[in-house]
Amino acid sequence: MKFIAFNVREDEEKYFSQWEKETGNEVLRLPEMLDMTSVEKTKGFDGVLALQTGTYPSEMFAEFKKFGVKVFSIRNVGVDNVDLDAAKENGIVVTNVPAYSPNAIAEFSVTQLMQLLRNTTIFRNKVAKQDFRWAPYVGRELRSLTVGVVGTGRIGRAAINIYRGFGAKVIAYDLYPNPELKEQGIYVDSYDELFSQADVITLHMPATPNDHHLVNSEILNKMKDGSYIINTARGALVDTKALISALKSGKLAGAALDTYENESDIFNHDLSGKKIDDPIFKELLALDNVLVTPHIAFYTETAVENMVLISLNSAKSVCEDGTASTIVK
Repeated sequence: MKFIAFNVREDEEKYFSQWEKETGNEVLRLPEMLDMTSVEKTKGFDGVLALQTGTYPSEMFAEFKKFGVKVFSIRNVGVDNVDLDAAKENGIVVTNVPAYSPNAIAEFSVTQLMQLLRNTTIFRNKVAKQDFRWAPYVGRELRSLTVGVVGTGRIGRAAINIYRGFGAKVIAYDLYPNPELKEQGIYVDSYDELFSQADVITLHMPATPNDHHLVNSEILNKMKDGSYIINTARGALVDTKALISALKSGKLAGAALDTYENESDIFNHDLSGKKIDDPIFKELLALDNVLVTPHIAFYTETAVENMVLISLNSAKSVCEDGTASTIVK
């Protein structure tokens, strides 16, 4: 079998090579993104692998069908940018990696919150100027806070365990509650309850049309003064303009964003010395109570290995047996 993989990074190479040796199958690796200008390169391949960071419209699946592609395998969880209806219409099976490392993202979200609570960005800037005074930037202890977890899938549950380890009170909301957590009485009945009761909101849910700008001015106004937002999920969940307004007014004490609603032309690109034509993003970067990272919460050795191997094995299984445990319905 022959596969072609797009957006392949240097840190993924050894896992592709390992898989080729173990299975005897061929994988052509390309660093470029998959889009309508590069889709012709998939001709003659059984399966295509790509990252969630692209956009995969209906026209692309029509091309896949014409080129003989059988399976499209995303090396991430999210498929909100994949036209699944078009894939089905053209007979292309779509797979993803449902859980490459929940702990990687959960740990990162807590790490970012701890930095906000202890004002590390402010102190880093002060130390760089040789100003070693403490006041007035007193920190807060996590064990004294209530953490509201939005989404209790694998990542959300891992985050809950970590927050509890610090002694924090944890509450949660999920349209589809986890039975075990429900027995523990962790859930509240609505977003409004969660946002109004929590000192920290951490997002661990997919983006859907219904949840676009879930974090908006209306719900931010319901939060406690001096609270925090952590988003390691999807940029579309947060109305960035509303978030900036809440941060500047003091309604929010801080925010950590590992994803941004207009990130595709910014994150994972070297823009050193270049102008960023996004005034909202530049406004975010200028705030010392905001931590911006370029979608790296997942980025651990364990996660990268799982993303590559699970996606390859899924594509192989579809081609050999017509099915895989990771098929997106």
